[in-house]
Amino acid sequence: LSCLVDFEVTASSRHYVDRLFDLDPQKVLQGVIDMKNAVIGNNKQKANLIVLGAVPRLLYLLQQETSSTELRTECAVVLGSLAMGTENNVKSLLDCHIIPALLQGLLSPDLKFIEACLRCLRTIFISPVTPEDLLYTDATVISHLMALLSRSRYTQEYICQIFSHCCKGPDHQTILFNHGAVQNIAHLLVSTSYKVRMQALKCFSVLAFENPQVSMTLVNVSVDGELLPQIFVKMLQRDKPIEMQLTSAKCLTSMCRAGAIRTDDSCIVLKTLPCLVRMCSKERLLEERVEGAETLAYLIETDVELQRIASITDHLIVMLADYFKYPSSVSAITDIKRLDHDLKHAHELRQAAFKLYASLGANDEDIRKKPILESGAIELLCSLTQSENLALRVNGIWALMNMAFQAEQKIKSDILRGLSTEQLFQLLSDSDVNVLMKTLGLLRNLLSTRPHIDHIMSTHGKQIMQAVTLILEGEHNIEVKEQTLCILANIADGTTAKELIMTNDDILQKIKYYMSHSNAKLQLAAMFCISNLIWNEEEGSQERQDKLRDMGIVDILHKLSQSSDPNLCDK
Repeated sequence: LSCLVDFEVTASSRHYVDRLFDLDPQKVLQGVIDMKNAVIGNNKQKANLIVLGAVPRLLYLLQQETSSTELRTECAVVLGSLAMGTENNVKSLLDCHIIPALLQGLLSPDLKFIEACLRCLRTIFISPVTPEDLLYTDATVISHLMALLSRSRYTQEYICQIFSHCCKGPDHQTILFNHGAVQNIAHLLVSTSYKVRMQALKCFSVLAFENPQVSMTLVNVSVDGELLPQIFVKMLQRDKPIEMQLTSAKCLTSMCRAGAIRTDDSCIVLKTLPCLVRMCSKERLLEERVEGAETLAYLIETDVELQRIASITDHLIVMLADYFKYPSSVSAITDIKRLDHDLKHAHELRQAAFKLYASLGANDEDIRKKPILESGAIELLCSLTQSENLALRVNGIWALMNMAFQAEQKIKSDILRGLSTEQLFQLLSDSDVNVLMKTLGLLRNLLSTRPHIDHIMSTHGKQIMQAVTLILEGEHNIEVKEQTLCILANIADGTTAKELIMTNDDILQKIKYYMSHSNAKLQLAAMFCISNLIWNEEEGSQERQDKLRDMGIVDILHKLSQSSDPNLCDK
């Protein structure tokens, strides 16, 4: 194993493997059954047995003609259990050529054995470490899997799941399509088993994605006298499970984008689009909201009428503003694991929202002004920063910081107006360092590009300089001070804004102080301020240089040029 983990190879683990080599077939069978019970839900035990070489022996027993069907089935079950462990387990199984062995097993006449092999194959193929192409190396495999679909509800569930996980891109879609996937899977949409219906639906959602050939075929397929689009519409009704609603909406979306269903068809306008907007609401789980927003963005991307309808459906724009302040209420989240997961993936929500914003405004300037500004996103985020709830304050200011990044001047001005000077000071004296850092990040983003720096400093210069002074004098950590000095460096880059620093002796003394600080990061940031102030090509540079020379800045620079820190020397 590549990862250097100290596996305690225990005596009991070795004992399980030794029993696989017993001469008595009955004892071997019992050994495999005991091993099966030992590995269920026990990742450590799984890893031990793999290290001890259980896999090649299990595969040997699985393929032996002389092994009883019961033994072969139990071997497939144990291998499936090992595959449910870590990604490293799956890699080990692949290295032992498990896939050809299991595919060979599918030729057996015994249904229970076939199902065990399929369940194991399903587990291996849904792992991200398994190359999908392993399913397509032998063309007879796909034909055989299609034939096995009729055997039982388990063969249907597992084979559909294998197909939907291994269908990546047009080549795979074409192979499956040419082997009759549409005809073979369509009738499974009305199976009595929910799992079979769901896996069949997932198959169609990946087969039809960006594929006009499949989409055009699906439109005309009927099951029990009902056309597939009608079946999909039934599956996205509110009383159906969320994953079913989402997946059928994806099928209809793909068919619409491929031109198989018109964009003004009632199944799109009255069913699919509202369903996807519902998926964006904050009642939904994070993954559902991401998938809902991304699918909706894809559905409306090229059609201005759908963009218009979406923009006025169910307060979608306000829902999207919610994507930026996630998680919305910590007190409401009782499951810490869930919260931890959601915080880690919150950026996916923001990304999905940006995609949808982009699609909403793709063809129409009026809608574009309406996603962003009329929706009150800025006001909403500014009001969040006043929340008692720390998570909301952090997320509100964070979202504003992101919104200000490379934004046009109007948005920057709106943010400053929405926040008010009082609120800005409030945030800069917040007891939480995250709020403080994000507020400084916001200031830094607002004060970027010269015309913006000069414009903002001409209207809010006095307050911003006060705020900077406040922080440089306060008891703050290195990161906070560094960020504040970077804001000063941005101000020093302005054409007229420079003067606000040059006429403020207090600030100049602080820059001088940080040039001689014990921390190199702060020295570097202070030097950026100086280099922006003395830039030669700009008007008044001589006077600024003279003033700084009189303050003794040159002496400090001489000293720093002897520094052992290469960054400081160069600067």
